[in-house]
Amino acid sequence: MGTRYLLVLLLVLLVLGFEVQGAHEPQQDETTSSALLTQMQESLYSYWGTARSAAEDLYKKAYPTTMDEKIRDIYSKSTAAVSTYAGIFTDQLLSMLKGDS
Repeated sequence: MGTRYLLVLLLVLLVLGFEVQGAHEPQQDETTSSALLTQMQESLYSYWGTARSAAEDLYKKAYPTTMDEKIRDIYSKSTAAVSTYAGIFTDQLLSMLKGDS
């Protein structure tokens, strides 16, 4: 168990050492980094827009045919079941009210 702590401590010190070494590197020019950031941001927005439009196209193609059919099928089955059970309930209620005469 002591070796695990020693290994974790060694890894933490190694990471901290690399952080300190990275801090001494010279800073890049602000305009270069902001231009690069802007270019990356624009390309990411472009990729996002392309993916979003492709997903919307797939949704528009797939939804109306399959979902509408499923909804209509579920509606017809549920109305058939409700009307059947409502008829049975009505018959039972009338036979209870009428009695065995």
